[in-house]
Amino acid sequence: MKHVIHHLGGRGGERTVLVHGGAGNVAPERRPLHAAGCLRAAREGARVLAAGGSALDAVERAVRVLEDDPLFNAGTGACLNEEGHVELDASIMEGRGLRAGAVCALAGFAEPIAIARAALEDGRHVLYAAHGAARFALQKGFSPVDEAALITEAAREALAAAQRGQGAAGSWAGSTVGAVARDASGLSAAATSTGGTVNKRVGRVGDSPIIGAGTYADDEAGAVSTTGYGEGMIRLAVAHSAVERMRAGAEATEAARALIAHLAERLDVTGGLIAIDRGGRFGLSRSTATMSWAAAGDWGEESGV
Repeated sequence: MKHVIHHLGGRGGERTVLVHGGAGNVAPERRPLHAAGCLRAAREGARVLAAGGSALDAVERAVRVLEDDPLFNAGTGACLNEEGHVELDASIMEGRGLRAGAVCALAGFAEPIAIARAALEDGRHVLYAAHGAARFALQKGFSPVDEAALITEAAREALAAAQRGQGAAGSWAGSTVGAVARDASGLSAAATSTGGTVNKRVGRVGDSPIIGAGTYADDEAGAVSTTGYGEGMIRLAVAHSAVERMRAGAEATEAARALIAHLAERLDVTGGLIAIDRGGRFGLSRSTATMSWAAAGDWGEESGV
């Protein structure tokens, strides 16, 4: 199948945050809402940087804003598995010491990216799964929530449509959220969070919590967060591969475009990717109908779908 690859790049600057709200096919009338949601997240991340916070703080904050927004498939409003339950995945990484933390198949918590950050800071393990992730969250002082508080009517409708064989509702069908950033010290960071895919099998884990597939950061090259068909992202280690393109000299835009094109050509899989390179330039690419995004920093702000 022929996939049309859309890409865009920005000059960025010394301090920049770039976010995405998921590659998919959001209904035209709802696209401005998704772009506005991304812009709110990018602005919050940029405020963190302006106040002297690190790139790691900025991506965590930006993704946390998206997790709290029921428009997006992460945290509150996340999609439902085949049994109608929420299982969340998230990861975060910084590019100086290559520290990372992640959780997957997490139930009963609203802030997976913050729990992933706690795993990064704890340092003993990178990835915690299912009941082990929940136990770790409790040990770190996170409060569980009633699953009902995370489930929206849009998520229920999307599951019902998928189980009828009609696919996800067009107004809802954005996927994974993520952010990349660079701060004034040159630190790069990336973070990704998702509810996965609608009607997924219980226990299914995609690329979002997998370091190198959905998230990667290295100050020597750049930072990446991906979105789309997670199985394809895993098989091609897309986030790490894009960072390696930047290490070899590609700017963020070219690295993003090349990996989304490779994903389409090699596996016939669609998706999207955001990146920031070691020069502070940002780039993004998608092979889907939409991917809401926004960028903000000292230089200004931009957003789109």
